[in-house]
Amino acid sequence: MASMLHSQFTGNLASGTTVSDLLQSSSNGISGVPLKTLGRARLGMTKREFAVVAKVRKVKKHEYPWPDPDNADPNVKGGVLSHLSPFKPLKEKPKPVTLEFEKPLVALQKKIIDVQKMANETGLDFTDQIISLENKYQQALKDLYTHLTPIQRVNIARHPNRPTCLDHIFNITEKFVELHGDRGGYDDPAIITGLGSINGRSYMFIGQQKGRNTKENIMRNFGMPTPHGYRKALRMMYYADHHGFPIVTFIDTPGAYADLKSEELGQGEAIAHNLRTMFGLKVPIVSIVMGEGGSGGALAIGCCNKMLMLENAVFYVASPEACAAILWKTAKASPKAAEKLKITATELTKLQISDGIIPEPLGGAHADPYWTSQQIKSAIVESMDELLKMDTEELLKHRMLKYRKLGGFQEGIPQDPIKKAHMKKTEKTVVPRPDNSELEGEVEKLKEQILKAKKSSAAPPDSGMNEMIDKLKEEIDYEYSVAAKSLGFKDKIVMLQEEFAKARNSKDQLIQPALLDKMQKLKDEFNQNLHKAPNYESLSSKLGMLKEVSTAKSLSEKNKEASPLQLEIQKKYKDILDQPDIKQKIEALKAEIKNSGASGVDNLDQGLKEKIGQVKKEIELELADALEPLGVRVNKVPVSVKAKVDELNKESNKIIKDVISSSSELRSKIELLKIEVASAGATPSTESKNKMQALQQDIKQGIEKAINSSALKEKFEQIKAEIAEAIESSEEANESFVSANTGES
Repeated sequence: MASMLHSQFTGNLASGTTVSDLLQSSSNGISGVPLKTLGRARLGMTKREFAVVAKVRKVKKHEYPWPDPDNADPNVKGGVLSHLSPFKPLKEKPKPVTLEFEKPLVALQKKIIDVQKMANETGLDFTDQIISLENKYQQALKDLYTHLTPIQRVNIARHPNRPTCLDHIFNITEKFVELHGDRGGYDDPAIITGLGSINGRSYMFIGQQKGRNTKENIMRNFGMPTPHGYRKALRMMYYADHHGFPIVTFIDTPGAYADLKSEELGQGEAIAHNLRTMFGLKVPIVSIVMGEGGSGGALAIGCCNKMLMLENAVFYVASPEACAAILWKTAKASPKAAEKLKITATELTKLQISDGIIPEPLGGAHADPYWTSQQIKSAIVESMDELLKMDTEELLKHRMLKYRKLGGFQEGIPQDPIKKAHMKKTEKTVVPRPDNSELEGEVEKLKEQILKAKKSSAAPPDSGMNEMIDKLKEEIDYEYSVAAKSLGFKDKIVMLQEEFAKARNSKDQLIQPALLDKMQKLKDEFNQNLHKAPNYESLSSKLGMLKEVSTAKSLSEKNKEASPLQLEIQKKYKDILDQPDIKQKIEALKAEIKNSGASGVDNLDQGLKEKIGQVKKEIELELADALEPLGVRVNKVPVSVKAKVDELNKESNKIIKDVISSSSELRSKIELLKIEVASAGATPSTESKNKMQALQQDIKQGIEKAINSSALKEKFEQIKAEIAEAIESSEEANESFVSANTGES
């Protein structure tokens, strides 16, 4: 189409003509040319020439997804409607696609393939190993697919190899004939309609069709219908209603196609017309959400008596990415948005939007399309058997009530606790925070109570200490939040928390070391600038009070644990001293010491000292035997050897610290272990325990590999030999002492 018209006149026709002459009406001239000019032309001119030059704007020949007449299929009657050709199996098998959260399973699959290949090459029998690996893989697959997050289900619903509408229709019907056209000049390939039979009963099938590869997706417009598609579906609904065919619709679309031409042709009107018409159809309607159901584009064929969803299907008013972009200004928050939107089959069934869930095989519908189709077939037959028993009036009322009850409530009745949890919470009354002087006074009172309890040998006030620790922790958290806000760290912390939550979404994947480094850097930066915070003095004071009370509590707990054992040891010691033979020997020693007239231990003669030593050893032996049932062993290691052990421990700890500080991998694992312990809480799950044990094992192995000090090993072996020698000599001495005493008696 010409966008600009430019006329160029030559000769005397262009000269001597005023603007007013050219603007005269056609009654005064011909085609805007003045009569006087024409008169002069007849008298003096024999030939006049003029040329018209037009520039044509280049436009796109074919506006996707509308048909291109130049690319008409010569083998198809009707020319441009090449998509009317039959739905055929793909020539090539679709390439397997691994989703992000499925990557941990790839390693197991590779192991199974490698073992099978080795068995084929060597001819050896690896049946047991293959069965073990396959069982392990199936268990991992089951654990993964029974704990899917909402965003993971969204990814499965969008899987490129997921069965399409026609795949399911051909799997469940004995006969099927596809019907085309909206009787308005176009047939939308994104909407499939046709008649088919299941168990001898005829149905009208209407569904949204995606492609199985890129070429098909372009032809099918990625399952996004235009107004022509919805009008085609409407025509088939009228047809089914007229002939009494029950309607089955398959929903799988990201939404209606929202281009300029669709809007010009009345996309909104077409969807609204379908919604209004479906509520008045006199035949039962069952809708199957087999992939993703996006907004009004899905609802335009989804106003039904019963809506059933495949296990990994989703149904939403806005995609998680769109919701995240609106609320959190970034599509990276889509996992959080998917959770809040309640778009999965389980959540929608709880909200009574969906009427049932159709199971899928482990790995999704694409893992076993035929089995999934048979589950859909059973669900359709069961639902239709129930709906066909209703008369027309009851059927229409059933459809109306399905949607009227959504979001309804009744006043004056107690609310369900689960629903009540999602309601707007009442505003909490703001309690004034205590001053530092008040807290210091309370801590001083608690100290006095602990001292009094210690003097009177009574138990310290545990409840008071626990309450004070909780109170101080709450105050310290508040002070830290005030400091973070004043120093400008609040936004950084919130962003890091979101990244951490995203990393924790997949339970089978470890947190990236880069994220741990980022957390550590932020922590170091905050600690370096903490002294600049206006509430730093208050925070330091509260931290000091918390340290004092925590230390007092830990000492109290240690004393509690030690007190019963000390009493038991004292009792055993007293019983040994009360034994007749021991008592007699002690009395005899006392008499000898008295008769010797010595004023102190140093003045005793050597023989008397040896007797005292023998009695002492005998008492120690008796005490050691008496304490063994209590789990207490008397230390027989000499003091010199013990000092060497302590020195070796200090040296080992220093080397371990150096190894950890020089290895970023070990630091990351230790930080991850701390996070796992903190998130697991007091009662960790089996999965958390396994993760913690695995991390501990990795850390130990990493330290063992890093430590390679021959001098340290020599010291360890030397001390070990000295301890063994000391224990052996001690036992020999005890045996000789016992035998000597036995001979004397």
